Amino acid sequence: MKETKFTFQRYEKKYLLSREKYQALWQEMEPLVEPDRFFQSTVCSVYYDWEDFRLIRHSLDKPVYKEKLRLRSYNVPGPEDPVFVELKKKYKGVVYKRRVAMAAAEAEAWLAGAAPAPDQGQISREIDWFLKTNPVSPRVLIACDRRAYVAREDEELRITFDSAIRWRDTDLSLTAGDQGQELLSDGQVLMEIKLPEAAPLWLAHMLSRLEVFPRGFSKYGQCYQKELVEKYFDGVMVIA
Repeated sequence: MKETKFTFQRYEKKYLLSREKYQALWQEMEPLVEPDRFFQSTVCSVYYDWEDFRLIRHSLDKPVYKEKLRLRSYNVPGPEDPVFVELKKKYKGVVYKRRVAMAAAEAEAWLAGAAPAPDQGQISREIDWFLKTNPVSPRVLIACDRRAYVAREDEELRITFDSAIRWRDTDLSLTAGDQGQELLSDGQVLMEIKLPEAAPLWLAHMLSRLEVFPRGFSKYGQCYQKELVEKYFDGVMVIA
């Protein structure tokens, strides 16, 4: 069994699928993939941002470089259960993710400035620098139900399907549960393809034949544009 990874460098492509498009795609894809070791989970993420949502606003401008900080768990944790503190960066289309694992209570205390990082390694120091230069706090929790697969002939090619994407901006602790308000239209599924290089021909041909095209989609970005702008800024987009 592969060990848990703490650093990633890869391309990520996202596809927002209708129920019908998902069913047609899955019918062709199913024989070519298999469940990965984290096949089914409820992915819960707390996104940290400035009070004026500066990080997500910058991200939505599609800059060459962007970064975000989140606290993530796979299923709802208890205070002593492991979670990941993740610093995710994107530069010229390549995604770089750095993360450290620790107990949920330790992670929340660290990010709140109430305690040092339990692990004083390189990644923790990078996150400490981010926290020093960005006065962030929990802004929104986003959860979804995920099924994750790897290609049968290439386990570096990972494909995930997220459904029932939901959000809340209260009770911003991973230990408080995964409940929230639905973010997408009924039946929509977000597919994400994660790979170290170009997609294999069988996948490229399948997507082209079924007219499944990538689109820029961020769960946090969608939540900000669709829900948070109206709530916090009376529907007026804030300019940095």
